[in-house]
Amino acid sequence: MKKNIIKILSLLVLLVNFQNGFCQNKVPQLSHEVATKWFELQLQLIPKTPGFTPPVVSRALGYSGLTLYESLVHGMPNYKSLAGELQELDKLPLPLKGQNYDWEIVANNAQYIITRELYATNHKENTSKIIELRDAINIKLQKGVNEKTFKLSVKFGEEIAEAIYKYSKTDGGHHAEKNNFPKDFKGSPGSCMWTPIGNQIALQPYWGNNRTFIKGNADFDLPIPPKCEIGNSSLMFSQALEVYSVGKNITEEQKEIAFFWADDAGKTFTPPGHGISIALQLIKKENFDLEKTAETLCRIGIAVNDAFVSCWKCKFKYNILRPTSFIQTTIDPNWKSLLDNPPFPEYTSGHGTVSGAIAAVLSDMFGYNYHFTDYSHEARGLKPRSFDSFFEFAQEAALSRLYGGIHYRMSNEEGLKNGKRIGKSACELKLKMKDS
Repeated sequence: MKKNIIKILSLLVLLVNFQNGFCQNKVPQLSHEVATKWFELQLQLIPKTPGFTPPVVSRALGYSGLTLYESLVHGMPNYKSLAGELQELDKLPLPLKGQNYDWEIVANNAQYIITRELYATNHKENTSKIIELRDAINIKLQKGVNEKTFKLSVKFGEEIAEAIYKYSKTDGGHHAEKNNFPKDFKGSPGSCMWTPIGNQIALQPYWGNNRTFIKGNADFDLPIPPKCEIGNSSLMFSQALEVYSVGKNITEEQKEIAFFWADDAGKTFTPPGHGISIALQLIKKENFDLEKTAETLCRIGIAVNDAFVSCWKCKFKYNILRPTSFIQTTIDPNWKSLLDNPPFPEYTSGHGTVSGAIAAVLSDMFGYNYHFTDYSHEARGLKPRSFDSFFEFAQEAALSRLYGGIHYRMSNEEGLKNGKRIGKSACELKLKMKDS
């Protein structure tokens, strides 16, 4: 009798799932390939897309990750939508009840729309690559489904992406790639305030006003930096003296580290893209299913987006001058940094912040003592680097900016702490059902 009751209950569960349209092609049973192919394409497009500076890239990866997750979540029985969880994201389209969807097709067409809108609307040279990837995946996947399911899946993927793209337009960063250097910005006067070097103009000085995905992520008050005082007893002087000393006595290993993590805009996929590159390598190595891949890329995207908003808010609040300016004024007028000085204030480190955020998410997804090798720049002739944990890579990425003469130690350390805080908030997002 008891066995019969269990069988009946099991059949009822299957019937409910069928009525909800979740009877086939569950996301946990699918390969990561659709997701990894789209994000690999983004890493190729980033250095070729005009105006894709690190803040702009972080935002694009945030909305791409969110789109991937939301396009699949209704095929992920133990997960729920982030509508209602993220700031001002109240609702999103829902799949039709009683209909079947092929979730890979849904995700493919959602990624097509969001990638097209973010990378190709004003950069037509990207369009053909984006269309080619969509069509290649659609042709492959269409062979296994009927025409009705295919059309429903394409339509739903497009609806999800269009809704998220509409949501993105209200965050303060819409089409920011067109105006990285607003001419109306006026810097803070003062001998110890950051001012552009040479012909530089401030990069995205208003980025800190953008909406974060997670409430409060840009409202955290970082420690006030030390006063810009000259003299041996000055903390700022001692910080600058360390940068100067390291630069004068830099080792080959320190140079390798500085160049490996430089991730210059226009030449590479930038620091947030570097985090995605690491994630993709490990998703393939561990052969994540599509469900876990979507969760990983969504959390990383949210973390890097919010990390750059928080960091930029701090940068333009304090307007701390770069080590190069301080050193040339107070220590050695002929000193030059190993790396070029970027066009925005020093405190805190963007590399430190975003690396800390990425490391927190990757630790949560892969493990806190996970040994890995990063091959991100092997094609550019830079040797792979190995680490025993993700926080070890984040520490090195932050420290690389001191080796490059770009940041004081304090800015690397405080950025790293802030990034870890933001990454932790992304890890704590409630994606899973309470009873799963």
